[in-house]
Amino acid sequence: QVQLVESGGGLVQPGGSLRLSCAASGIDFNRYDMAWYRQAPGQTRDMVATITSGGSTNYADSVKGRFTISRNNTKNTVYLQINSLKPEDTAVYYCNAARTRWSFRYNYWGQGTQVTVSS
Repeated sequence: QVQLVESGGGLVQPGGSLRLSCAASGIDFNRYDMAWYRQAPGQTRDMVATITSGGSTNYADSVKGRFTISRNNTKNTVYLQINSLKPEDTAVYYCNAARTRWSFRYNYWGQGTQVTVSS
């Protein structure tokens, strides 16, 4: 059974920082591309940051320079360091694991963790 369990969300003041974690089980973590998405109320779920199985990263323009995605393959965990938080970063943040094998797309989601930026 595949599980992606996010943690680290919470209420933070503007300008603050958080580190989100996503612990994966039930998958060959090393072979999966990992990503963080976020969804604000009434909005679509949008990609925030991705990290490939090889460690290459990509970021949404709105978070470049403030967010850092990383992974620890020994711990089967992906992280999202969020700095200089803004109210518009308020959203539920979701972890995603994806892989294509034999033309079949494997795609898994966590349950999400709430990040609220407010004074």
